[in-house]
Amino acid sequence: MKISMERNQLLTPLQVAHAVVERRQTLPILANVLITATEHGFRLSATDLEVELSVPGSLEACSGPGATTLPARKLLDLCRALPDGTRLTIETAGDRATVRAGRSRFSLSTLPAAEFPAIDVNGDVLELELPQNELRRAIESTHFAMAQQDVRYYLNGMLLEIQDGRARLVATDGHRMAVTELPVSPPEGTNRRIIVPRKTVIEALRLLADDSSPAKLGIGNDHLTLSAADVVFKSKVIDGSFPDYERVIPRNQDKVLDVDRLALRDAMGRVAIFANEKYRSVRLQLQSGLLRLSANNTENEEAEDELEVDYAGAELEIGFNVSYLIDVLNALRSASVRLHLSDSGSSCLITEPAGGVGRYVIMPMRL
Repeated sequence: MKISMERNQLLTPLQVAHAVVERRQTLPILANVLITATEHGFRLSATDLEVELSVPGSLEACSGPGATTLPARKLLDLCRALPDGTRLTIETAGDRATVRAGRSRFSLSTLPAAEFPAIDVNGDVLELELPQNELRRAIESTHFAMAQQDVRYYLNGMLLEIQDGRARLVATDGHRMAVTELPVSPPEGTNRRIIVPRKTVIEALRLLADDSSPAKLGIGNDHLTLSAADVVFKSKVIDGSFPDYERVIPRNQDKVLDVDRLALRDAMGRVAIFANEKYRSVRLQLQSGLLRLSANNTENEEAEDELEVDYAGAELEIGFNVSYLIDVLNALRSASVRLHLSDSGSSCLITEPAGGVGRYVIMPMRL
């Protein structure tokens, strides 16, 4: 294989593909990227056995189509160290690859392309097409509630449920939950329910553009494929049973208040400075037309703030993790938010007053 390209023609796709390469690999070949070249261009592929990313690139010349694998980190560092506009030539012979750039020459070890692992796509696949910005917005609205390294492995990801002409995304860490949905057009009667790993969710956010260009989803029983702008991302799914999230959503709460979202977020941020660093608890005291926020810490420091709210119910005092509340307020886009409460021991439901698709549930803390 012998290919030539300008430095950025390799650097740009390499930066995208390298994101899935783990620093600590169980197999040596997982530290490499697969380069597959034809006369029409090349593809870079990287995998950690759980996710696989394939990125296209263009060539200036290809005098020997073929495929090989090269060390991802060294190749990336080399491209970054070369001046912009440098012309690169990569030529393979046996188990070595020679990279030439002007008067510079570099020799890299290779591993056979045939040994590069690929994620198998088996079984029936449900294919959907969505605007990239809508899918990105739905993920942004929910991903922060995913668990991190929880022993309940099925919480370390996001539920993707296709049912009744909608795609619903759900994330929870056991203390809070985020739910949103967007319309889709699957074949009639087609349902799917998979748990997407955390790493896949984060990579999808990185890859999806903030425009209306299409993203294609392929949803199988044991895998997910995302295609956007010729970048193909495959992932295994988490084999487990996601909790019944519908049972967690509070119903018929009798205390409802509307408040300016940004004003509440800013007040929360001020009070959070003085919250206990370990528990991050903030006290909410509700009375007619007024919400009082307060926090204290082990140094006996205190903070208190008040906001005018649209509330006419009974007085209530309840505690929450302030970081959880701020995450929700950052995820929403509406001018105001609606808090649904019942008593100091029950979860809070946060929605948009106009009835948006996002629903957020936060468990209370003992005061």
